[in-house]
Amino acid sequence: MKELTTPAEIVGVLDRSRVVAVVGFHHDPTKPAHYVPEYLSRQGYTVIPVNPTLAERGESYFGRTAVASLAQITEPVDVVDVFRRSDRVAEHLDDILAMRPLPRTVWLQLGIRNDEVTRALIAQGIEVVQDRCMLADHRSLM
Repeated sequence: MKELTTPAEIVGVLDRSRVVAVVGFHHDPTKPAHYVPEYLSRQGYTVIPVNPTLAERGESYFGRTAVASLAQITEPVDVVDVFRRSDRVAEHLDDILAMRPLPRTVWLQLGIRNDEVTRALIAQGIEVVQDRCMLADHRSLM
C-alpha cells in the first residue's frame, strides 16, 4: 500500500468505503470533527463516533452510539478518519493495527500529517491519506 494523493486514488477511497470510524469525533456541530462526519452520514456512509467522553455518557450520533476506542468496534471498518493533532496521531497507531480486520484506509484530516505513523501503517498494508478533508474531497470529486 501507499500514501494516496491523486484525485483518482481519493475517489477510489470515497467510492468503495461504506463504514467510517471517526477518531476524535466532537459533539459540537460547529467543529469540523462533527460536521464532516455528519455530512458523510448524510451521504450514506455509516459513521462510528470514537470519543471516550461521549461513549461514557452513552451518547449517539447519526444512529450510532459513540465508542471509547477503536477496540470497541465489532464490525469491519473501511476508513479510520482521524481528527487529532499531528503530534497525537501516534497514540492511535497500536489501536489501528489491532483492528480485525484492518481498515483499508487511514485518513488524516486537513492540517494533520504524521509521516512516521504513515510509514508504519503502509508497512502493514494500510493506505493513508494525509492533510485532506473528506467532506471537501467528496463534494469536489464525487
